[in-house]
Formats: sequence, structure tokens, C-alpha cells
Amino acid sequence: MVDKYHPSLSISRQCFVLGMLRSTFYYTPKGESAFNLQLMRLIDEQFMETPFFGSRQMKRHMVNSGYVVGRRRIQRLMRKMGLSAVYQKPRTTIPHPEHKIYPYLLRGLRVDRPNQVWCTDITYIPMKRGFLYLVAIMDWHSRAVLSWRLSNTMDTDFCVSALEDAITRYGVPEIFNTDQGSQFTSYDFTRSLKEAGIRISMDGKGRWMDNVMIERLWRSLKYECVYLRELETGSQARNELARWFRFYNWQRPHSTFDGKRPMEIYLDSPIPGGLAPQEWGARQAA
Repeated sequence: MVDKYHPSLSISRQCFVLGMLRSTFYYTPKGESAFNLQLMRLIDEQFMETPFFGSRQMKRHMVNSGYVVGRRRIQRLMRKMGLSAVYQKPRTTIPHPEHKIYPYLLRGLRVDRPNQVWCTDITYIPMKRGFLYLVAIMDWHSRAVLSWRLSNTMDTDFCVSALEDAITRYGVPEIFNTDQGSQFTSYDFTRSLKEAGIRISMDGKGRWMDNVMIERLWRSLKYECVYLRELETGSQARNELARWFRFYNWQRPHSTFDGKRPMEIYLDSPIPGGLAPQEWGARQAA
């Protein structure tokens, strides 16, 4: 709202009119130190193995690994990463108090075809000099990743963008399952689902197993891609993730399907309405 080049109002005057200190306008947030970024990466790796570790246990683990750190530092970094003990979720699992929470629709449901159920989640991606957040849209039956986006903030826009991209490319699912994170309970996200005629399902509070398919995806992604590379820039992260998602969808054998690939399952199975995904893909390409 402050115009540095305003012809008649100085920056000081504009800040006064807006009721804020001039120092607020010039403030630049300080990033995490190299040591803290290293700790965050180690915390993320350990949390994949022991999601029941709270800040106290994580602090003990770090001390045993040779890092002299206090519990308060571990608490702050885990909050920033969105990690809390017992279940492995980013901070978006904290619902907005004014957002509507929808019931969980998948309990006892037989999911046996593509586009019957889609799911989504957000995870933390460590970088050499910072971190990013990743959201992915997955088909529950085939485990195929239909769309994904990276962001440096936990906003709603990149989640909506991934959703709209998946719908444009692959059609409309019957049910869309999420956790109770504020991004997924937001008006913009739920409106996109409702306008497409999609039924909304949400995990029970604190029940990460309700969205277990995409939780397993994060584990594979981090051990097979993220932890093997030192990602330095956003463009490098996008390139590496794009390469891995292509490998995962088209080449990586999945034990659930006796070695078949996720996209192979997605494309070879019929979807509601009698239209085979191969025909849909050819129609979209045309």
C-alpha cells in the first residue's frame, strides 16, 4: 500500500496515514541460519522414521547425534516446519475456526477405479538455503500423482492451482479427501470442489492414517529424491521433483499392483461413464 515513488506523499507520511511505523515498511525478515537449516533437514529425516517424537525426544536425538541444542530451538523449528508428535502432518492440519469441516467418507468404502477418490496433502521440502512446501494431488486407486505445486509460503493459492490443473488434465473425481488443514477447508478450495460437483471428505482430527496413501508417497519421495540431493534453488527443486514424479508415475513398480506402474493402472482401468482414460487423454491432446 506504500508507494515509494508517490509524487506528493513521502514514505513517512504514508506510513503515518496507514497507522504503522516506518521501520515496518523497511523491515526485511531474517532467514534461518545455516545451522538451523541443517537442523531442520535432520529433524525432517528423523520425523519420517519416528513421527511420534515430540520436541523433547527430538532434542535428545539431536544431542545424541552430536548437536548441542536446546528444546526451545527444536520446538520453534518444528513449529515452523509444521511438525507435531503422534501423527505426521504439516501445520496445515490445524483447521481455521471459521471454516466448515466435512465428514470422512472413505471408511468402509471400496475404492476400485480411477477418479473415484482423489486425495491431497502438503509436505516440507528442505533446501540448502531455506525450504519450500509441496502439495500433490493423487488418485487413491492407482496411486498416480495427477498434479503438484511448490510454494515458499503456506497459502491457499498453490493448492487451488494444483487442484484446478488436475481437474483440467484428468477430469473430475467423485470424492476428494483432505486433512483438516486451513488451506483445504478454505472457501476458495472448497468452492472449487463444489463447483465441479465433487463430494468433499476430510480426515478425522489427528488421524493421519485416514490419508495414508499420500503419506506413503511423501516417504518414497523424500528417501528416493529429496534426501539424496542438496537442492539449492527453487528451479532445481522443481526439475528434480518433476523428474522423480515422472519416474514414480511411469517407471517405478508398485508392490500393491504386482510391479505395475501407477499411471499404467490409472490408464488401463475404466472410469465412470464408460470413457477409458486413454480415450480421454487422446481427446484432450486433440
